[in-house]
Amino acid sequence: MDSMLVPILLTIISVSIFIIVIMMVRSVKTKKKEVASGERQNKKTRNSIVKEAEKKLAHDPHNVPALTMLGELYFTEKNWEKTWTIYKTLYDIAAAHVEVNMTQAALRMGIAAFQLEKYNDAIISLSTVLKKIPDSFDAACYLGQAFYKTNSYDKAIFCLKRAKEINPQSSAVYEPMGFSYFKANKYRESLPYLKKVLDVQPDNKEVMFSIAVAMTETGMGEKAIKIFMHLRPDPLFGPRSCIEAGRLHEKAKNLEFAIQDYEIGMKLINVPEKEMLQIKYRCANCYIQQKNIAKGLTILKQIQALHPGYKDVDALVARYTELNQNSNLQTYLLSGTSDFVALCRKFITVYYPNQVVKVEDVSVLSESVEVLCTVATVKMETRELFRFYRTVSVVGDLNVREFHSKIRDIKCDRGFCVSMGKFSESAHKFIDGRPIDFIEKDQLIKILKKINMFA
Repeated sequence: MDSMLVPILLTIISVSIFIIVIMMVRSVKTKKKEVASGERQNKKTRNSIVKEAEKKLAHDPHNVPALTMLGELYFTEKNWEKTWTIYKTLYDIAAAHVEVNMTQAALRMGIAAFQLEKYNDAIISLSTVLKKIPDSFDAACYLGQAFYKTNSYDKAIFCLKRAKEINPQSSAVYEPMGFSYFKANKYRESLPYLKKVLDVQPDNKEVMFSIAVAMTETGMGEKAIKIFMHLRPDPLFGPRSCIEAGRLHEKAKNLEFAIQDYEIGMKLINVPEKEMLQIKYRCANCYIQQKNIAKGLTILKQIQALHPGYKDVDALVARYTELNQNSNLQTYLLSGTSDFVALCRKFITVYYPNQVVKVEDVSVLSESVEVLCTVATVKMETRELFRFYRTVSVVGDLNVREFHSKIRDIKCDRGFCVSMGKFSESAHKFIDGRPIDFIEKDQLIKILKKINMFA
């Protein structure tokens, strides 16, 4: 008996499920029909409103009920062009028609003008509303945004603060307030608002970049650098993020990381020329600081090809081409103090190839190195002071006058000023008749080529 009941129960259950499914399908179809019917009815109602209003306006262009009806419809639909036209008409005729809500007309006209990017018109309309209704959140909020769009950041902040006071719960003011403070260079004040925007829009790259810049400007470089590094691959904000991250790494003396930032920037596509030039220029200088002259020189030549005459690139290419061919010149200009001092000592022995040179003292100064020595020949012995400048710029007569006083005080027979750059015309005039000689770039390079640091 039990075995006969099981198939019967299964059949009943299957039939029940089938009936339920059919009923659900019919219910869905019915709802769709109702929605479609509702939409058709709404469309019919909307069209009838427009038709009725336009019919009235054809007889009387200033028919207030018809204009109000159309204005409400277009404002709800966010048809800003028609909204602006309708409410401008209502505002213009308000003096002759007391039934017109002049303040509402000005408010909606201002909002429509803002949406149409007619910011000056929006400012005029919304300012009128805010004077009449100081507690109008919409007027204060849209007016603040219109001021922001016209770069009047202080006025924007004032209005947006007022909007926030009226409605503290609204998040609409956060973005324009944050960017207004940011563009006004009030970076610390911008951060709380920009962070609130990022809480709602975590993928907003412009807000991320602005937060990082604001952090940099307010001494939070370590936090900023993480954001810049995150943004480096971004097509829009990547190039500037690479530059900013590189600058921060350079400031922290992390040249390897700075080069990594710039190398990523150079691989990005469609980078504006101005930003690409900055990236390459800074990257080349980082390589040169690392004493990788060849790599730095390659990038400098790329800049020459991309933008001839950019900054001091032509001079740098000339200088580092020469450096790249002369390891002693690299040591003279770029090496650490100990290597530089060793080179200076070797320089003096090469300068006096057939004489005995005895170094008495070496002084490392802020801009130069001085080597005091005696030079002996078969017939005589002289006491001489060499001053080696590491600069490539012009050395003036004030430095030379001070040097002359020094060789007189320590009773030297002669002095030599050595520089990769040049000495000024007044400096040359000063040494005329005095026991000082200049060794400038060309002569310095000739001597450096003769030096074998491993001999």
